[in-house]
Amino acid sequence: MRSGDYHEGGYGRMGRKKQRHPRRSGAAKPIAIYHDMAVYEDFERAAQRIFQLVREVRRQHPGVPRILFLDVQGHRNSAGGYDDAWELMQEFTLGYLLPFLTEARTPLIHVENPNQSDDLPESLVIGPPADGSGGYGYDHGALPLRPREHEPAERRSAPSVKAIAEYLGMEEACCLVCWATPVERAHVVPASLGGSMDVRNFALLCADHHRKAPDVADAESFWAWVDYAELRDSGSKWLRATEEQQARLSAAGVRVGRPARPVRTFFAEVKDELRRLYGWSDEDFARADWPRLMEEFHVVLDAATGRHFSVDKKVSTHAWAYDIARKRSTGTAPD
Repeated sequence: MRSGDYHEGGYGRMGRKKQRHPRRSGAAKPIAIYHDMAVYEDFERAAQRIFQLVREVRRQHPGVPRILFLDVQGHRNSAGGYDDAWELMQEFTLGYLLPFLTEARTPLIHVENPNQSDDLPESLVIGPPADGSGGYGYDHGALPLRPREHEPAERRSAPSVKAIAEYLGMEEACCLVCWATPVERAHVVPASLGGSMDVRNFALLCADHHRKAPDVADAESFWAWVDYAELRDSGSKWLRATEEQQARLSAAGVRVGRPARPVRTFFAEVKDELRRLYGWSDEDFARADWPRLMEEFHVVLDAATGRHFSVDKKVSTHAWAYDIARKRSTGTAPD
């Protein structure tokens, strides 16, 4: 239940306090929809997931009151306010989604709507910001350093694990991907590529996922990889649960344990990540102008990737570089 769930009881996740909310009286009990905007989710991923949850509730329970509870982990700016999470709460939740809800509760505001509509669109289309700024995305054309923290604190030493966990909204310091302990402090943008010692430029990962995480000059791509890895390895979170708990989870359709993964070549792993994380299709691979793409790939690799643990061949780093190179070589990178 990483990205959210809906039911009439409480919702919990490791590192978070379990929440219970009072029920309203009336013939139709309201459906509670919960979503934690994880630190690795950007506006678009979070908005799409919340939208799909609301649509599924409307499909299964048309006309029943819907209450959205939205929580936010991290996503703070240097002044202590919210960055793209503010847009998710104010513009999306209250400005767009509220007509299809009876109630919305966010860290900033609680709003009720007595006239909930069931006329929800079939899909959610998200365009670029009206000011043309590109939001928190990466400028693929110029390869600048784009850390998430636009005004990083002037720290010279790394923050403590406890401080990072507090920023991430976790009561227990554990790996963001698999919940394993102990954890390591992982730079989002490596210091060698311009990353700062600001708490917002750190993640908590176990040693295994730290070794696999990309070393790139793009904060949002790092967080996108964490999101992808968390989905891929989500079953491993329950390995520390009791056998009885694992049996209940399996009976409820929750994946428990690590899926069997075949041994493959390095490039086969890169191709798999390009498909799953960046949306490449077989047609994209077949139509690619490989001589031009490889030339651009090495430019990207030299300009905006680094080495970590003395390893310069990481699947995640190479997959990111191939995707950026394709956008640049085909002219589909943003201006």
